[in-house]
Amino acid sequence: MAQPYPLLLPLILFAATFCFALGIVMPLIQVDRLYFFADQPSLIGIVAGLWDQGDVLLAGVIGLFSLGFPALKLALLHCAAYAEHHSPRIPAWFRALANWSMLDVVLVALVVFAAKTSGLATAFTKPGLWFFAASVLLTAAASALAKRAAADH
Repeated sequence: MAQPYPLLLPLILFAATFCFALGIVMPLIQVDRLYFFADQPSLIGIVAGLWDQGDVLLAGVIGLFSLGFPALKLALLHCAAYAEHHSPRIPAWFRALANWSMLDVVLVALVVFAAKTSGLATAFTKPGLWFFAASVLLTAAASALAKRAAADH
């Protein structure tokens, strides 16, 4: 019986890559202050803003864990999905580091909660957060499928 991995894995990876691209360029949250001022930062905008303001270390850490590791994991998974005769394995240390990409989703949720409960500002989630979260979940599913396919070979 044929395994569904050869068809399912590329589809999930396409969806994960598409969601990742949208998740990093679309606004993550909207923060309204004093009814007149509103910010809608994207993930790339947050990293660029931190860099411009001199918070180079923080910008580097967020860029590495939120942009670099997820993009590299997606690239490795694409290599595994489209390998002809063998399935390259994703290093275990990289799988452990890539799990930190969900940290951004949690931090944005905490910011939204803090803004809503403080009374100083209102915050709303925007599509970028949902696309980024979907990318994290789809990448995890693709990683599990790639691992399973490698075990079957």
